[in-house]
Amino acid sequence: MRIIARWAAGNADNFRKYAAELVALAPDAILATSTPAVLALQQATHTVPIVFVQVIDPVGAGMVASLARPGGNITGFMSFEYGMSGKWVELLKEIAPGVRRVAVLRDLTIGIAEFAAIQAVAPSLGMELSVIGVRDADEIESAVTTFARSPNGGLIVTASTSAITHRELISTLAARHRLPAVYPFRFFVIEGGLISYGPDSIDPYRHAAGYVHRILKGEKPADLPVQAPTKYELVINLKTAKAIGLDVPATVLARADEVFE
Repeated sequence: MRIIARWAAGNADNFRKYAAELVALAPDAILATSTPAVLALQQATHTVPIVFVQVIDPVGAGMVASLARPGGNITGFMSFEYGMSGKWVELLKEIAPGVRRVAVLRDLTIGIAEFAAIQAVAPSLGMELSVIGVRDADEIESAVTTFARSPNGGLIVTASTSAITHRELISTLAARHRLPAVYPFRFFVIEGGLISYGPDSIDPYRHAAGYVHRILKGEKPADLPVQAPTKYELVINLKTAKAIGLDVPATVLARADEVFE
């Protein structure tokens, strides 16, 4: 077996270039990480089997016809079950009851269903939402700085290639402006973020290997349902909480899967 890898590093031109390169090699299957990678590959081929991981909304992005019946040459593993993003709003309110204003940092081109779940929960908790795009560093810094000028603010960072690329800047801004922030993956918290609620970011690759194996044995992506994680972990950084003057409630600490002190 020969494995060929390309890394686009969040660059749109690289996604298109490398997608064309890989398809030209006529592989038996392609493993794609992130929505931009899959969309670039979708433009390049309708026949080579593609298994994705770390995709937010494959139906909304037009990658598959439905989760149960993908219907084409693409299937894989979503980053989240659509409705769980509402938990980020609830968790932010629980850890920082004084928050009334929430900036949602998101890639504006993806995650429509995910954002809809956040919008559905926020009013019942008395929270007003603002949206901040994460396309580039200047956009993030300017928008977060402006948002932080008014009191009672907090952040929700949704999963995207751009948010992951700029994660150090985002956590630095949250600390600088003393904004409680909820993140989608554990590695955000390891690197200084306050709290995360999300799936194991490595486990989908193990499952994807199983799908690639089944495809190499003759099964079709159209017949392999898109799957979402079923287990989520809560991770807290108490050092960060102390730095922004936040006391994490005992009820939240008791539910944590991992705590960094």
